[in-house]
Amino acid sequence: MPTIRFRDEEIECDEGAVLRDALLDAGLSPHNGAARYLNCRGHATCGTCAVEVRGDVSEMADDERRRLSMRPHDLDSGLRLSCQTRVEGDVAVVKHPGFWGQKVEDGGERGEEVAPDSDPTA
Repeated sequence: MPTIRFRDEEIECDEGAVLRDALLDAGLSPHNGAARYLNCRGHATCGTCAVEVRGDVSEMADDERRRLSMRPHDLDSGLRLSCQTRVEGDVAVVKHPGFWGQKVEDGGERGEEVAPDSDPTA
């Protein structure tokens, strides 16, 4: 079973589980602030569940690519929509500041940093 590291927690999920669903099932949220209540419920239309993910996950599909191409996101940020990302192995997840989690440059603000080449299983 893959392990998800998120906000100083480690949870297990089934291989192929949707990241957003696995987090919510464990009582964790991929949203910041009011976005916990004001979101599209996993349809890739709002972008509020964007997170940084390191590890073995699914490829980005067209719906996700389309949403991350629109403001305030940027495809070059490396973020993924947790509602569209399937967990295929152990992963480390970081939620950045901002309503949409789009403020990647401030990643250390939450006390969670993932080095670009870090091993999420370490």
